[in-house]
This record gives sequence, C-alpha cells and structure tokens, in this order.
Amino acid sequence: MSRSTTHYEKSIRRVAAAPKRKRNEPSKARTSGTQAIERASLLIRLIASHNRSGLLIGEIAALCSLDRTTAHRILKCLVSEGFAMRAADSGRYFLGPLSFEVGLAAAPRFNLSHICAPWLHRIAQKTGDTVFLMVRSGYDSVCMDRHEGPFPIKTFTMDVGARRPLGMGAGSLAMLMRLPDEAVDEVLSANAKRLAAQYGLTVPSVLKALARSRQMGYGLNEFQTAMGVTTLSLPITNRFGHPFAAISIGAITPRMNSARQKELVAILRAEITVLEKAVGEPR
Repeated sequence: MSRSTTHYEKSIRRVAAAPKRKRNEPSKARTSGTQAIERASLLIRLIASHNRSGLLIGEIAALCSLDRTTAHRILKCLVSEGFAMRAADSGRYFLGPLSFEVGLAAAPRFNLSHICAPWLHRIAQKTGDTVFLMVRSGYDSVCMDRHEGPFPIKTFTMDVGARRPLGMGAGSLAMLMRLPDEAVDEVLSANAKRLAAQYGLTVPSVLKALARSRQMGYGLNEFQTAMGVTTLSLPITNRFGHPFAAISIGAITPRMNSARQKELVAILRAEITVLEKAVGEPR
C-alpha cells in the first residue's frame, strides 16, 4: 500500500488542484470557502496534536504541505479569532483560548469521561494499575481520563488531554483492530510522517504490531518496553461495532507477563461489555 502521500497532503492537493471555474459559475465562492475551511481545520488539528511543545510555522507548513505564505496567512487568521496563539518567546503556535471555550461548550454533550469514570475506577482498583480512557479524534487518539490503582509503582505514560497519532500506543492498536484494512491504510498513510518523526515508528512496524494484536484479541504496546512499561487495551464500540474509544491498562513490564495479560483482558472485557450498554443508552 502506498505511503508516499499523507492525508494532509491529499486533502490540500485535492482542493488546490480543483479545476478553475468560469466567472459566471456560482460555485466558485463555495469552492474557495470550502478550501479555506479545510485548510484551517487541518492546521487546528495539527496544532492540537503538538500542543504541549507547540509548532513553528515552518514545521506546520511542512507537515501540511503548504507554502509558508499560505500557512502564515491561515495562522494569522486563527490567532486573530482566538483558535490559536503564538508564543512571543519561541514563535511556536499553540491552541488559543477560543479552542478551550469551544471545548467547554461541547463537553456536556460529549462528556464520555464522566460516563466512563465508574468503570475506570473499578478497573484500576481491581488491577491495581493505571487505567487510561483513550478516545478517537480523526486520525488521533486523545487521553480523556486516567485513574490510578493502589499498586505503589505508577505508570503515567499519558497525561489527560495528551494527543497521539493513531498507530502509537495500545489504545490506538485496540481501535485500529476493529477497523477494516482500507480504513487502517488511510489512517496510517495520514500519520506516517508524525509516527516517524515523533516516535521513530514506520508503517510496517505498526502493521506488524496490529497483526499481532488482532491475533491476540487485544492491543498490546511493546514500543515502550525500553521505559520498562507495557500497556494493553480493548476497544469500546458503538451498537454498529465501530470503535470510538478504548480503555488501556499500563503497568511496569515485570507485572505484564502473558498469564497476567490474560487476567487483565478478562477484567477489561467484562467491564467494557457492561459499559458499552450504558454508553448506548439515551441521555
């Protein structure tokens, strides 16, 4: 499968390569407006995925396959509207205050962490380890919540709000497990650059881990074994079987032998079976 062009690149090039229309065709303004929205959306998502360290304009332009002038023009508008902000000392771009306000406004209707909290707490207490709620956001996974178990050695591999490209982490693998191959191909093509730049991962290595996870029946992250941490995960699916989230358990590697992995997966599966019914109930 081809990995030469990312989703960001294809999105931009599809809009940029659209045939020019005659002046009397009314759809020209609509096409231009759609292109502007697509580009702004791409930049916001990109900044969100790097919000802890921020991004320089050159990095944003390269990752989105935009020239610096175009990227600067869009960023200037996003900053003026409050969706992004530029740090004066470093010149790096971060999410702005309006992004936070919009997120707060949407939270009451999409507060999955509140719904899942009792299950996360129970799993953490049963296992003794750290439990994470991961939610899919486009081509990324976002850590929505984290609960600590009583075991004294903690494994804080993710902060709440942290964003990773799908393909990195047990939660990502768990969600990708339930997607068709065509969807997996699209996701990994979109994330190939970021997986390599941020984590040193290649698409073949992710596919190998995904194949193994599918065979075992749960996502297993062995990319962090150098840190002495192993994480396993199962997806949360909707009534149509689509994976939109995952619950992961992280522990020091000595606690994650094959026998205990089976025990943890059994606990996860039992809890998620009940949770999926609760999530599907009208609210």
